[in-house]
Amino acid sequence: MNNFKELNVWNEAVKLAGQVYKLTATFPSEEKFGMISQLQRALVSVSANIAEGAGRNNKGEFNQFLGIAQGSASEVASLIYVSIEIKLVKESEMTELLDLVNKIQNMLFKLRKTLN
Repeated sequence: MNNFKELNVWNEAVKLAGQVYKLTATFPSEEKFGMISQLQRALVSVSANIAEGAGRNNKGEFNQFLGIAQGSASEVASLIYVSIEIKLVKESEMTELLDLVNKIQNMLFKLRKTLN
């Protein structure tokens, strides 16, 4: 259906993944199987679901996978806020990252509207 690499939202999601992987590299090693793993899985889900949906046969399936990506983006935002709360990161350092998550969520919303 679509070449996912041409979708701006997919490119932004990959950019987000790179930034979050850099962030989680600074987390304590005892978070390897906790916050690090959960955050990385959620953020990879964003770009992966955009790509999978783009490769589907119809708009309905694409829309469904974009919805899953949107949910994963919300999970990423929530996990960032938890990371702030448990003092793994400072809130002032997360503004740019949270802005990117918000941008991706808005892009997904707008893309989904075009499919309906």
